[in-house]
Amino acid sequence: MATPQQNIPNQDIPLYGRYRLVMAILVLAGHLSVGLNIFAVSPLLTLAIDDYDINRTTAGLLVAMPLLVAAAFGLPSGILIARIGLRRSFMIGWAAIALVSLSGFAPNFITLLLLRSAIGVGFAFLLTGTGPLLMQWFRPKEVTVMNALTTAFLSLGIALSVATATPLSEIIDWQMALTIFALPGIVGLVAWIVSGRATDGTPMNSGGISLHEVGLVLRNRAVVLLLVADAGILVQYSAFAGWLPTFYNEDRGISLSQAGFITGMLPFVGVFAVLAGGAIALRVTSARTLFISSGVLAVAGGLGAFLLPSPAWIYPAVVILGIGSWLYVPTLLTLPMQMAGMTPEKVAVVWGSLLTFSGFAMFVAPILVGVLRDVTGSFFPGLAICATASWALLIAGFLLPGNVKEPRHEPHSQ
Repeated sequence: MATPQQNIPNQDIPLYGRYRLVMAILVLAGHLSVGLNIFAVSPLLTLAIDDYDINRTTAGLLVAMPLLVAAAFGLPSGILIARIGLRRSFMIGWAAIALVSLSGFAPNFITLLLLRSAIGVGFAFLLTGTGPLLMQWFRPKEVTVMNALTTAFLSLGIALSVATATPLSEIIDWQMALTIFALPGIVGLVAWIVSGRATDGTPMNSGGISLHEVGLVLRNRAVVLLLVADAGILVQYSAFAGWLPTFYNEDRGISLSQAGFITGMLPFVGVFAVLAGGAIALRVTSARTLFISSGVLAVAGGLGAFLLPSPAWIYPAVVILGIGSWLYVPTLLTLPMQMAGMTPEKVAVVWGSLLTFSGFAMFVAPILVGVLRDVTGSFFPGLAICATASWALLIAGFLLPGNVKEPRHEPHSQ
């Protein structure tokens, strides 16, 4: 997905013609690599609990810690990129993902947790750097296409890892399975060093924004609704992605392999849902309509995913949940750019806030489910609370001001 800096002016930036295809491949590969690693451990938590003799709360950190690190590095990485340049920023991101390939050699839980935390660093630098890179290499319409594709590739990576982690762990050690998912990071790092380019001759906007202006942006009603809506959906999504495999195995008697496959449908469906959401957003101008529709699907699918008793009902519920969790994303990312009075710097604040707020929400959710499971002996309280959070998107759709957008004007060619 693109990041706040996609609004940074890119005047006088040279076009590199067909080499844009190389840059597109590198950017998409980066998002795929992040997706492959961010939730790969979730179907393997039962194995981690047994091997390390830890409780579910502690095991939940393997899922939650990368999200916390990503949230903590979100805005700082956006500021740092302007200082160190895109080439170094992407190198840091790729190197962080490559570091996770040492998971198979981790001697204890703490070491594995630290390695998993590196994913958050890679997440922040790769995603935050994507925006300005796209603006340097692609025309406006191409940037829109790339935004949809990067989100789809991120979702595809999540789907592949969650669906294949358990079968892979039956062939090799489960920690080594995590190493396999991180190997593309090594390939990507080498590919970026060899082929990655940045138009270093054109500096990014470093004018900044005052703390007073930041406060005004974050007090904007529409912005607050966007932050709450996205955080609410991702509370449910991260909790379910992290714990549904274990819940299905322990409470529904479903094998870990099948449970991982079912949960892997969430991001797999998301690949198509986010592309559909982008196409729909071009035709349906009402953000409220898209938020409400997506919210209804997310709420209904979320409840069904853990309340329905058999796989015959669980499968369609998870599909509906996947659609609702991704359909609104293109509108969410575009809407801040369409708000009256928004400058590139202000949009960057909104995007950075989305990463930070949603990242912290995604960090807390899996831990909450694990804690309540240990305390109550049941997954239902934690999953129910996280499912309730998803109502935020539906409510935000009703509360979103009808005049949140301003008329869009195409810039004149210089």
